[in-house]
Amino acid sequence: MIITRLDRLVAFGEKYPPSASALNSWRHTVEAAVWKNPIHVRETYGTTDVAVPISGGRRVAVFNIGGNKYRLIASVNYALGVVNVLHVLTHKEYDKNRWKE
Repeated sequence: MIITRLDRLVAFGEKYPPSASALNSWRHTVEAAVWKNPIHVRETYGTTDVAVPISGGRRVAVFNIGGNKYRLIASVNYALGVVNVLHVLTHKEYDKNRWKE
């Protein structure tokens, strides 16, 4: 898969250094993956919620990162093989639900 907005992973890792290793691991796993549908995502990351509704009627995937300490929200275009990182958040930030706007 191709990942867009890797700068968001880097910025989060710099702000929260303990997350950097887990985000790097996620990145390498996703870049090596070939996901054709949400089932493939769940085969790689079983705890991922692959269809969370957000504003505008879109659906995104929410990945649990670093032993459930962080959340990575991404849109996945299966036809193009692209994962667009929308947000990387702490669990506390995620729970506020502002990212859905």
